Amino acid sequence: MPASLHALRLLILGGTTEATMLCQALEGQSNIAPILSLAGVTRAPHLPKIAVKIGGFGGRNGLRHWLQQNAIEAVIDATHPFAATMSHNAALACNALNIPLLRLERPAWQPTPQDCWHTVPSLQAAAHMLATPALWGKKHLTVFLTTGRKETAPFQAVPQHHYVLRSIDAPDAEALPPHTTLITARGPFDLAAEIATLRHYQFDYIVTKNSGGNATFPKIEAARQLNIPVIMVNRPAPAATPCVATATQALHWLKQYQTASTLRDV
Repeated sequence: MPASLHALRLLILGGTTEATMLCQALEGQSNIAPILSLAGVTRAPHLPKIAVKIGGFGGRNGLRHWLQQNAIEAVIDATHPFAATMSHNAALACNALNIPLLRLERPAWQPTPQDCWHTVPSLQAAAHMLATPALWGKKHLTVFLTTGRKETAPFQAVPQHHYVLRSIDAPDAEALPPHTTLITARGPFDLAAEIATLRHYQFDYIVTKNSGGNATFPKIEAARQLNIPVIMVNRPAPAATPCVATATQALHWLKQYQTASTLRDV
């Protein structure tokens, strides 16, 4: 097949707004054959009009085998900023096969002087902070958990508080702290709605991960306006992978890679 007709076989590791935007931009393009990979954590995800693989690969070796079997020529890792294991496995597999890898990751949120953030390195550290009544001045708190439905177990160690958990899908009941109110909802959430939610429950604290992006930022802005402290879990250390912040930048990287590949094939 002539180089001009070759469609680049691209794997997109997805699960984020940026991944969705990239997939939408690639719909119908004849020079790229993208495959979106989703872990399958979210039920009934919104799917783009490209090939989709749902489910894991079986670790780094499984991913490496899948890349070989499907003749993948480039990978864009657009997983969640806290999906550290997947990003690590992608880096190892692509390095072993000499496949170019790009990380598409939105910037982290940054605090302003009006914010009251308590930054911690992990969810376990966040739970530990809630276990220190002298720090907060009261024994029983009302806490807003926006950490995801699979991230509730650490707070079972601090069962005295009332938690309000918001997630797209309902979590397993056995993973929840004993006093938990569940809100099932899918973002994005606007500022007015977030202010109304925070006022309704009269939260003492919000626990969240520094996911970045616009979809869930209104809760941070609402906390700022209502003077509610936030326990902010920092991102894991990034892999040593080239990184861009937007789908547009990822498309530019793809174009550059395709141009270089065409020149090599001439």
